[in-house]
Amino acid sequence: MQSISANDFKENFSALSLLDIRTPRERADFDLGGIHIPLDDLLARINELNPTVLYTVICYNGTQSQIACRLLTSKGYQAQNVTGGLEAYLSLP
Repeated sequence: MQSISANDFKENFSALSLLDIRTPRERADFDLGGIHIPLDDLLARINELNPTVLYTVICYNGTQSQIACRLLTSKGYQAQNVTGGLEAYLSLP
């Protein structure tokens, strides 16, 4: 599975296609923008994504986004996980 560090995510944010798989409540606490499809809805809504785009997938701590990346790649989509998720991103200086 491809991954990107929180630091690289921060430095390249504007060039990335972000897929936020957190719940609506989690996203309301800190919204990064991008496409929002909660993990529980991802399989049902996967056709909203473009298989030619590399999606940078984020969750709160990087665990659920790993699951999402595995699901996406098993269906022929391109995905990379933000290591440590939003928690790692918010801890950066």
